[in-house]
Amino acid sequence: MASSLTCTGVIWALLSFLCAATSCVGFFMPYWLWGSQLGKPVSFGTFRRCSYPVHDETRQMMVMVEECGRYASFQGIPSTEWRICTIVTGLGCGLLLLVALTALMGCCVTELISRTVGRVAGGIQFLGGK
Repeated sequence: MASSLTCTGVIWALLSFLCAATSCVGFFMPYWLWGSQLGKPVSFGTFRRCSYPVHDETRQMMVMVEECGRYASFQGIPSTEWRICTIVTGLGCGLLLLVALTALMGCCVTELISRTVGRVAGGIQFLGGK
């Protein structure tokens, strides 16, 4: 297969894909913060949580739901800062994935990545990582 990338470009494409995949997995996993509540271990990320308290109407007390899941809505995310973090991190992961997949296609298609496109992709990747 013909490639529009040099050896350095192929390494960049592979490392870009690995970093983008790792960032996306980290974004979707609910293990950003660990702690305990009501004597149970809890963890949560920007839009997912594990083991969270719920008010039980029949017993009139707080009980722990010991399962992982997303918040019911975007407004269900606990604070404005976590909502902003969800948006910014999601956009960053999207940009990283876009550049990584474009770079991987450059490994297979000739004349896809020029010097200018490579520089623009590097800038987008920097912005996504920032």
